[in-house]
Amino acid sequence: MPEARAPCRKTRLARFPPLASAIVQDDVRIGAGELTARATGLAARLREAGCGRVALRTDAAATVAVGLAASAEAGCEIALFRGEPAADHDLLGRLGAGALIDDDLALRSLEPTGTAPGAGFRVLIATSGTTGTPKLARHTLDRLTARIRGPAVRHGRGRWLLAYHPASFAGIQVLLTALISGDDLIAVSDARASALAEAALTHRPTLASGTPSFWRLFLIALGDRARELALEHITLGGEIADQATLDRLGCVFPRAAVTHIYASTEAGALFAVKDGRAGFPADWLKAPVDGAGLRIRDGLLEVESPRRMEGYVDAEEGSDAPGTGDGWLKTGDAVTRLGDRVLFLGRTDCVINVGGLKVSPEEVEAVLLEVEGVADAHVHGTKNAITGSLVTADVALETAQAPDRVREALIGHARDRLDPHKVPRVIRFVEAIELTRSGKKARVR
Repeated sequence: MPEARAPCRKTRLARFPPLASAIVQDDVRIGAGELTARATGLAARLREAGCGRVALRTDAAATVAVGLAASAEAGCEIALFRGEPAADHDLLGRLGAGALIDDDLALRSLEPTGTAPGAGFRVLIATSGTTGTPKLARHTLDRLTARIRGPAVRHGRGRWLLAYHPASFAGIQVLLTALISGDDLIAVSDARASALAEAALTHRPTLASGTPSFWRLFLIALGDRARELALEHITLGGEIADQATLDRLGCVFPRAAVTHIYASTEAGALFAVKDGRAGFPADWLKAPVDGAGLRIRDGLLEVESPRRMEGYVDAEEGSDAPGTGDGWLKTGDAVTRLGDRVLFLGRTDCVINVGGLKVSPEEVEAVLLEVEGVADAHVHGTKNAITGSLVTADVALETAQAPDRVREALIGHARDRLDPHKVPRVIRFVEAIELTRSGKKARVR
């Protein structure tokens, strides 16, 4: 073990939500008593080792819960990584952590590349890396939990289905929500929608959260059995919530409240939209919503977030997210105001260049999803010697659909709704749209 560092400011376990919920991890139920015992034992080993910063590598929500609670009790920073040994290798190498925790909760000594600060309990979360190299963002517990409300008034204990990776910002939000609300959590290490559908049909969640792409795949995997689930609350986040997906969820799960959440690893949880419409009310640009300021500059959304990260953890310790110089953050999301609504168009760092004209993949996907028979679509660029790129759409169909009929409908609808350079020139039908471990479509710069 590394040398013991000077004692750091500690955050007592009482400040962290008690592990009073059960976690069903890969069909194995781990009760509150066992989770608490594991956290207490790990916290003792962390204090004995004197680590100011540790890393945890896992795909299991139960291990993340234990690691967070133990680090809070020991008063050290904890960096969360996906379970694949090769994932986030560069981040782990330059982290300066004194030890690595795996699923067995043993501490494995690391050789720090520098001296890790003793800042007390903080959670270091890797950005998704959807469009570039991941970074580590440092968050306090207060900011992570600032938008989480207490237990809802309902009959019986709720059951959350976790469709995000538990080490991601969104996954931690769901985990903390379950702990604070006293709800159980259903999680699987297998990220495929088919595995999550099987877990849902077995354990019958009442609440579920995932990306819009996840929800589209999830509905395909459930098929006719989707209506067997008595979901009471559905949340979407991590990607643009298009109107077609919101409408479909409302149709399949009529009893469920459908909410889409805007958040990022850097800015934290900002706001939630509950009216069933894509985008957010334009009136929110006039005054802060839930403490967060919103404004549009040069067609891009900027935010003033009371729940933002403290900074990045990298070669320049504590460096901040892209700012505007006046305390606001640049989100990188292109938006447009249309009447009483602000609509999201897509990320500025993943546009397709067609002969010098820019195409947002998300904008085209939202139009294609409006076509009957389309379950999901992934729009990306294909290299072309003349225009630089061609707009290409991979399309997954609902069952019993005729590809030729849908292809004709897709082309006609796209021509009616989009500028000519945005209309897909190549349409390929695929069995399913592949997602990253974060539940998002991969975007290439």
